[in-house]
Amino acid sequence: MNAPQSFGWLSIFRLGLVQTALGSIVVLTTSTMNRVMVVEYALPAMLPGVLVGLHYAIQLARPRFGYGSDVGGRSTPWIVAGMAILAIGGIGAAIATAWMAKSASTGIALAFVAFGFIGVGVGACGTSLLALLARRVDEQRRAAAATIVWVMMIAGFVVTAGAAGHFLDPFSPSRLVVVASVVACVAFMVTLAAVYNIETEGRSTAPNMTAPAAKVPFREALRDVWSEPRARQFTIFVFVSMLAYSAQDLILEPFAGTLFGYTPGQSTQLSGTQNAGVLLGMIFVGFAGSSTIAGRWGSMRVWSIAGCIASAVSLLGLSIAAFHAPQWPLAASVFALGVSNGTFAVAAIGSMMTLAGVGRAQREGVRMGVWGAAQAVAFGLGGFLGTVAIDIARVLFASVGSAYAAVFAGEGLLFLAAGVLAANIDYTKYAHRKVRAPLLQRFALSPNAGGDRP
Repeated sequence: MNAPQSFGWLSIFRLGLVQTALGSIVVLTTSTMNRVMVVEYALPAMLPGVLVGLHYAIQLARPRFGYGSDVGGRSTPWIVAGMAILAIGGIGAAIATAWMAKSASTGIALAFVAFGFIGVGVGACGTSLLALLARRVDEQRRAAAATIVWVMMIAGFVVTAGAAGHFLDPFSPSRLVVVASVVACVAFMVTLAAVYNIETEGRSTAPNMTAPAAKVPFREALRDVWSEPRARQFTIFVFVSMLAYSAQDLILEPFAGTLFGYTPGQSTQLSGTQNAGVLLGMIFVGFAGSSTIAGRWGSMRVWSIAGCIASAVSLLGLSIAAFHAPQWPLAASVFALGVSNGTFAVAAIGSMMTLAGVGRAQREGVRMGVWGAAQAVAFGLGGFLGTVAIDIARVLFASVGSAYAAVFAGEGLLFLAAGVLAANIDYTKYAHRKVRAPLLQRFALSPNAGGDRP
């Protein structure tokens, strides 16, 4: 059989546009609609936490999506179908949020359905996209490719948050539905254009190709991946680090609205400020950690640890801000948090892209699915636990500011724990030898502690 040629930079950029489209829909559901429910409608902060947690819980199916991509040999149908489902879910979530102004129970019921669609769409589209990159990008380009597509996703967050924030003021439920619908439709059209014919380019001129991932049952493929020590260890690191990363997501905009008096449009733009910081952090580390200057600036392991520590310090700054609102320069603190988050995240993503092709052949989709599922569970728990922590803290503490300060401080400690876990992984030798990580090995579910299968 003929093997497709490796992707060039143009193809990588095209797939990055899919990530941009995905991010543009997701940012409205996890930030703007969350804030509207909590601030404008005075609903419990736990509600958006449960909804976002639902969409992440559904992404436990990511390994199955990746397996389908492996077996079928094509990722494009999964990407397009996933984006279509995501667009429907994004529009449905906006309609549900608007409906809550008239009937809270009906709107909440519809929101559960819509966020279920969002979970399926993100899982199918995102997993298949990363599996395609892992298969078709040369090893020396994988870290850079991961940085490019993630930077483009953050760019989708930034552009959408800024533009939507502008058009949402003055706020009304109908305006929210219109803005979300336009964003979803544009995102789907961009995806169609980006993936058009991308998997067939260069197929006829390349040499051999191994048979499609084989006709093994899904459970056997999943068991093969989990038997690999490095896959297990990296899964646990992804879970813990992303739990820390996501814990502040659903409380930051309500924090700005409650203590600093931000309007819905202003708090949406604040989310854009944070994601702009993430974008800057990713670009910087992607450059500083490249092969040409890595010896001078250090490994991805160093950047992971540094990013976790910097994120903890930034969250401590937000804890202090809670006692000095509204005079504190909130935008600057949020931007610093974004830079810190981006620093650690791009190191983890680069490792993920490299490790997806290490181990038993043609399991890239399943590996990406396992790590994506770990990330999704962490994000769902992080968002939910963050909102629950705020609700509990507001009961326990005399002032709202003290409640937010306590929660942000707790999230900072979680980032420090993630940094300790990162210190157990030697990224510079990760692909060549088993990593010594006694703490992580205690959580390994498989008794096979030997080397990876060939």
